[in-house]
Formats: sequence, C-alpha cells, structure tokens
Amino acid sequence: SPTSCQPNRANEEALQQELEELKQKDLALDQEIAQLLSEGYSLEELEKHISLLHEYNDIKDAGQMLLGKLAVIRGVTTKQLYPEYDLELSD
Repeated sequence: SPTSCQPNRANEEALQQELEELKQKDLALDQEIAQLLSEGYSLEELEKHISLLHEYNDIKDAGQMLLGKLAVIRGVTTKQLYPEYDLELSD
C-alpha cells in the first residue's frame, strides 16, 4: 500500500540528508587541512596533533568519570568538586 512505503521513503530521505551533511563536513575538513598545509604544517605534524587531542580527550573523560564517582560517594555535584581540585568549569 502507498502508506507502507512512506516510512521507508522518509527514512531514505533522512539518510540522504545525513549523507549530504557528512559530505559537506568532509569537504570542510579537506579545506581546513589544505589551509593548514598552505600555512606550512606537515601531514605528520597534523596527525600527531590529532593523536594528542584524542589522548587528551580520553584522559579528560577518565577524569570526568572519576569526579562523577567521587561526587556520588560524597553526595555532592561534580560542579561542587571543581574548586577543591582547582578546576575551571570550562575545563
């Protein structure tokens, strides 16, 4: 029936939209890489920087998890622990 095809069509359109957005992000990243290369950065340097950012994010996530567990144990919010450990809320 025509109505049973509509969810598939809507799903296909949503996937098509998501694909288009990913293509746009890919293009923007390619342009950003080209800009950095034109500024004298090497691919190796960019890859190292990305690797370090991933490592930083992993460490930060672990720290957030530990703060969360400590907050639960103490019965406070994570936000309340920040001053105790000299952390900025923007960190």
